[in-house]
Amino acid sequence: MSRSVSQESFRSLLEIRDNYTTRLEWEPLFISPMWLEVWWSVFGNDRELYLTSVREDDSVIGIAPLMIENGITSIIGSADVCDYLDLIVLPNRDQDFFDALVDDLKRKGVKQLNLESLRPDSRVLTGITDAALRRGCEVTLTPCDVTLEMKLPCTWDDYLLVLNSKQRHEVRRKLRRLEEVGNFEYRSISGSTPVIEALDTFLKMFTESRGYKADFLTQKRESFFRSMTESMANAGILKLGLLEIETIPAAIIMYFDYNDTIYLYNSGFEKEYISLSVGLLSKVLCIKDSIESGKKVFDFLKGNEVYKSRLGGKETQLSDCRISIN
Repeated sequence: MSRSVSQESFRSLLEIRDNYTTRLEWEPLFISPMWLEVWWSVFGNDRELYLTSVREDDSVIGIAPLMIENGITSIIGSADVCDYLDLIVLPNRDQDFFDALVDDLKRKGVKQLNLESLRPDSRVLTGITDAALRRGCEVTLTPCDVTLEMKLPCTWDDYLLVLNSKQRHEVRRKLRRLEEVGNFEYRSISGSTPVIEALDTFLKMFTESRGYKADFLTQKRESFFRSMTESMANAGILKLGLLEIETIPAAIIMYFDYNDTIYLYNSGFEKEYISLSVGLLSKVLCIKDSIESGKKVFDFLKGNEVYKSRLGGKETQLSDCRISIN
């Protein structure tokens, strides 16, 4: 069998993804073709795009969505807006994929792979690192952050039983208090046009609810948020969860609905409602909505904020991987 390395475009990645005979798993969502293209259009700058597939005859065995800067190669993306990254490789083809990839990178003068924000179940950590060691490369793993997630039970009552008695009491108490204030509604906003129309509301609450978020939302990051929202909402993946009190927006969350998992990406709230814990309750109601929609996993994404564990999240270590090419 002949093996080759081919340069791809973001459009050809979409075609590969839609060709189910390839059996490639596009996880996590932060390496989906739509996400990669938006990130690159905003943050690519002077980096060299290295969007490559490894093929065996006419079949794709893996994809490397990479970029090169100063002789160092990394996955397209950045830790500030991408919670998890990975390479895309067929099961049991890690060695063939890695050997072909490294041979091509060496011809380009690349001496190091810096692969960031990796889950323990990533292709890099479950297969590529072993392939690199067998080839004689030096591999260094460094803990970089944590993420929290939980398996969702079948019912809301079962979820409440997952919480410890103190947190269960707090959730019920806060919900009762919200009911006493007036009519409230939590609803999911989906579809490209409704989401885009509500985006300014999200960005306003996002920046005003916490001071550091205003500093985070630079002009470039806002451009990314807007383009990413349009692309991912159009694909049916990005949604907004809006909590209203007497029809007035009080809190909002941005999340992804992808492969039976809900990913909580960002949130904000109106400060005048802070005494009602609307920021926390918008997340609680999103969990409730996820359970009622039959979702399997709720992923709080990166960061060890205390509310995540209080609402049932279990911690998973994330790692950075450096591979020296020889």
